Amino acid sequence: MALKPTIYKFRISLSDTNRDIYDSTQLTVAQHPSETVPRMMARVLAFCVKWQPELALTKGLSTTEEPDLWVKSLDDQIQLWVDIGEPSLDRMKKACRLAPAVDVFSFNSKSDVWWEQTKNKSHQYKVNIHRFDPAAIEALSETVARTMDLSVMITGNSLFVDSDNGSHEITLETLQSND
Repeated sequence: MALKPTIYKFRISLSDTNRDIYDSTQLTVAQHPSETVPRMMARVLAFCVKWQPELALTKGLSTTEEPDLWVKSLDDQIQLWVDIGEPSLDRMKKACRLAPAVDVFSFNSKSDVWWEQTKNKSHQYKVNIHRFDPAAIEALSETVARTMDLSVMITGNSLFVDSDNGSHEITLETLQSND
């Protein structure tokens, strides 16, 4: 029998001072059995950083042909492709063929090694590559509950995340920008 995903519900109050966005949203996240909590929280934070009304979570790890987040047009064309983790150059190339805007959010301790191996070749693709501070993502992950109210304020290159379980500052470093 296959393992079922674990469902998390987040009520997010979002303040993005970089883009003058002040909104609230509800997000239901299905954590795949093989997905770690830090990866799931990186998805939630990437959702906040790239937030727009049409942004949606995909099936994630259970469907490798899809990104983790996307924006699709009314005619079902992918407008924004967002991957979480350390995708291969082939996956970035594919994403650039399928979407006019591509973002990657790296979040764990091995992202330094991945970036060293990728940085000399990734510039040939129109991909924005970001890195969350791995220690901060890990600390945030230790406070996650199945239902949470989150207040996320984005200013400069920092995300300030507050909940009943604690407050965290997560820095976001842009490694490659094509905007």
